[in-house]
Amino acid sequence: MIRTLVASAFQTGYLSVESEGLLQQVLATKCWKQKDLLALATLYHAVRAGQIKREASSSNVLMEFPIPYKSC
Repeated sequence: MIRTLVASAFQTGYLSVESEGLLQQVLATKCWKQKDLLALATLYHAVRAGQIKREASSSNVLMEFPIPYKSC
């Protein structure tokens, strides 16, 4: 799901409020794959660089990056 949400953000140039909420819910489970974290890192850097705009806020700060990595 993380990779799908990230792909959508890159296609539209925006991270919607709904997508950001879903990302936070998925990350809260503390169970993800390495490919998900790589996609999330790409999105995180794109938001910080201004390439992807957040619908939720004018700030470029997305969310805290999940550490440590935990695979399921």
